[in-house]
Amino acid sequence: MKDFLSLAHARYSVRKFTDEPVTAEHLEKIIEAGLIAPTACNLQPFRIFIISTQAGLEKLRACTKCDFGTKTALLVCASREESWKRPFDGASAGWVDASIVTTHMMLEAADLGVGSTWVMWFDPEAARREFELPEDLEPVAFLVMGYPAPDAAPAKGHSAFRPDSELIRRV
Repeated sequence: MKDFLSLAHARYSVRKFTDEPVTAEHLEKIIEAGLIAPTACNLQPFRIFIISTQAGLEKLRACTKCDFGTKTALLVCASREESWKRPFDGASAGWVDASIVTTHMMLEAADLGVGSTWVMWFDPEAARREFELPEDLEPVAFLVMGYPAPDAAPAKGHSAFRPDSELIRRV
């Protein structure tokens, strides 16, 4: 296992995969990482849809062109009804919770040698229709994944970071 900062620095959005499907053992560990992710008040208002059948992958491709030839993807959704709401303005933690879950799974995948890309470029209405989501569930992210192709590489600009002075304020 890598130390966390090494893992975080090494991880990148993989957009080219081998034809080898993600093993059941790796997928189980990736899902476990999502299941143990923290959520507001531990309400766990997320749902994870495992997409690995030909029919499921066709549904994915009806929602986004950003599938990158994956054989395995996850759709992470947030329940509007089950999520914690901030009492001051009613803001829902559902999107945040689902994002934390997705991040946990993305990082576990990287630790296992499974590449992934967080896809938010998708039609949410198509996702609702294709995956028959109840009205309560809001699709947050697709996590496409697989074993990186030998010529997979980070996107141009991957390692470009804004200066700390633009991003950090000490008060």
